[in-house]
Amino acid sequence: MTATDVAAPPLPRAKQPPGLFLLFGVEMWERFSYYGMRALLVLYLVDAQRGGMGWDRVAAQKLYGWYGFLAYLMPVFGGLLADRVIGTHRSMVIGGIIIACGHFCLAIHATPTFFLGLGLIILGTGFFKSNVSTMVGQLYAKDDPRRDGGFTIFYMGVNLGALLGPLACGALAESPRFGWHWGFGAAGVGMVVGIVLYLRLKSRYLPGIGLAPNREMAATRGEPDAKLTPEERRRILALFVIFFFVIFFWMAFEQAGSSMNLFAAERTDRSVLGFNFPAAWFQSVNPAIILAFAPVFASVWIGLARRGREPSTPAKMVGGMALLGGGFVFMVLGAARSDAGGLVSPSWLLGAYTLHTFGELCLSPIGLSMVSRLAPLKYASLFMGLWFVATSISEFLAGHLAAATDRIARGEVFHLFGGQADFFLIFVVSSVLAALGLAALTPWLKRLMA
Repeated sequence: MTATDVAAPPLPRAKQPPGLFLLFGVEMWERFSYYGMRALLVLYLVDAQRGGMGWDRVAAQKLYGWYGFLAYLMPVFGGLLADRVIGTHRSMVIGGIIIACGHFCLAIHATPTFFLGLGLIILGTGFFKSNVSTMVGQLYAKDDPRRDGGFTIFYMGVNLGALLGPLACGALAESPRFGWHWGFGAAGVGMVVGIVLYLRLKSRYLPGIGLAPNREMAATRGEPDAKLTPEERRRILALFVIFFFVIFFWMAFEQAGSSMNLFAAERTDRSVLGFNFPAAWFQSVNPAIILAFAPVFASVWIGLARRGREPSTPAKMVGGMALLGGGFVFMVLGAARSDAGGLVSPSWLLGAYTLHTFGELCLSPIGLSMVSRLAPLKYASLFMGLWFVATSISEFLAGHLAAATDRIARGEVFHLFGGQADFFLIFVVSSVLAALGLAALTPWLKRLMA
């Protein structure tokens, strides 16, 4: 196994540090709050019948894009602050408290508090998001073979929260008895639970972890706070190249919260045995598949590694992008059927989400592990934040592309199949082209990553 093959977890008998499972729980509740609210945001903005804001679709999806952009941009500043001044522990606590306050502001039925709530969640995510992932990396020595397995476990915590959040918040939001603001409030409760859990158990399971800024930790390990070494510069260059290609992945993947969410609400038959389930529940398909198949993917990487055939990190990401493009083929076909009139089977969305999730398993958890391994220790949180900056750019592009859905469907931009099928075709093409570009650069990237 080479240094670039950062996705394969260790053998099952390698015992993980107990602190990993505390961070698993904290991140699970933070993602419960984030994805629970995300599943509601666009639906709430366009709703004019049940107490929503009654915005038009274009404005709602643009706001979604701006929200995602800022929420994933801020971690670079939170990471820099943690590296230089306050450490990952304090940054996480501050961020969690601010996030909870933001969700409770959304639970108040007033336009000013709605925008205040979004702003607080964006700010709190900046403090929290990059630092919890960095703290996972701080549990391991640089060449600890348990690192990749630890990130696989941690990523399952992310997705357990992403599974439960839309189910709970979506059920409350679309219930005649409760409504949207109960859903937003439930997201805030989830964040409070996560912070209380962390503060109660931190001293027991994470003693000393994250208290000192990463700059000080690097100095104690003999890493100079000065110019980067040639090897560090090469690895950083590799990271930036991969960050660029990751933008295309998340730009397409994040249609889940906007255009695909509206497709579920408006064009999909959601009736099962007389029960019309909430559109937001489709947001739980992705994390459910991750929880089911992450161990399968881990076993595949282990089996390939034992035979000396495990793909490098860039090669796995190429596969992830190709799978993502394949998922949007389902959306093209489903949209073509819906353009003919009537509601379509949920199997089109389920097929798309399944392939998207398989693609995510080839890209996202190994990306987190890659950053924690390749970034210089003194800039650990900063580079984890830069990983999320790639996502922030993707969120912005995803929202603004989603806002153009109707224009593209009317043939005002281009016309191939016609209707909304043309819109989803964009992501088939962009994903495949990104996969081909990264595949061409993979040998060079492997040399840079040493």
